[in-house]
Amino acid sequence: MPLVRKSRNNVTTWLIIAAVFCAGVYVLRSVLMPFVAGIIIGYLLDPWATKFQKTGMSRTWATITVILLVILILVPGVLLLFGLIDEQLGRFIVAIPDYLGSFSNKIEGVLVRLQDEIPGLQPEKIREYIRSNLANGFKLLGNLLRGLITSGFALANVVSLILITPIVAFYMLRDWDTFVAKVDDLLPQSSKKSIEQQAREIDRILASFIRGQLSVCVILGTFYAVGLYLVGLDLGILVGFLAGILSFIPYVGTISGFIAGMAIAFAQFDTWVPIAQVVGVFLVGQFLEGNFLTPKLVGDSVGLHPVWVMFALLAGGVLLGFLGLMIAVPVAAIIGVLVRHAIGNYKESSLYK
Repeated sequence: MPLVRKSRNNVTTWLIIAAVFCAGVYVLRSVLMPFVAGIIIGYLLDPWATKFQKTGMSRTWATITVILLVILILVPGVLLLFGLIDEQLGRFIVAIPDYLGSFSNKIEGVLVRLQDEIPGLQPEKIREYIRSNLANGFKLLGNLLRGLITSGFALANVVSLILITPIVAFYMLRDWDTFVAKVDDLLPQSSKKSIEQQAREIDRILASFIRGQLSVCVILGTFYAVGLYLVGLDLGILVGFLAGILSFIPYVGTISGFIAGMAIAFAQFDTWVPIAQVVGVFLVGQFLEGNFLTPKLVGDSVGLHPVWVMFALLAGGVLLGFLGLMIAVPVAAIIGVLVRHAIGNYKESSLYK
């Protein structure tokens, strides 16, 4: 009985700690994003800093070297990408009236054919419905952009993300081993081996999934952006890049990119050949992702089912916004490991046997 009571007290203590931690994250969600982003960057870059450290560098110089390499690689690419997107946005805004006219003409032709097939159809009501929804859609988009631009809170978040995240990432990367050692020293001695085993499994899953999925998103986004740009789709680079980045949510990136690309293609092109080419870009991208990129870079051994990942991302987004999306996969991996461990203990217990 004392052993059972002690076990229950331990479970109660851990549940209270978890509840307080979750409540703190929820209350402070608006200021945590740059710190969480810095921690994730430090975690992702830690293996590279360790490799430089093994060559004889100090941890500080290894950290500085890794961060400088990342800056030298990322900054020119980001500037080039923003330049191309800005040029495409300018062309797209100028061409909006032409797109609306082209879209209306194509819809008019479809309505005429439908009226021939369905005599009782009332095309005027359909035209009015389409005009009304197009106007409302552009009004909503304008209000959204205006809100993002004029929102001081959103601007403060962006500034804090740009300024604070690199600092947090530097210190987390430099002191990562020290931080891990201190956490390891605080673990309860009675269950230290079990916790370390679960932590290693969590680390394996996160390393396989996050680094692999990030590679998939970058490769897929580059493929979509280049493919749609070569097809001649306006905003093709932006649509393709966003489709690739959103691919960390299973199927969401491809589906949303396909819908946006087809809407622009339908309004922009007068023939079916370039529209079919846009379809082909997404079909090839989906084929490459499903048959080569995900199996090779992510693998099937991460222990995270796509449905579980999708649910975790959507739940995290609803509860904590963008911060929830950032921590959804690590939390899902931790929960998955803990559940598997609990099931293993249950199967070894007298209750199961």
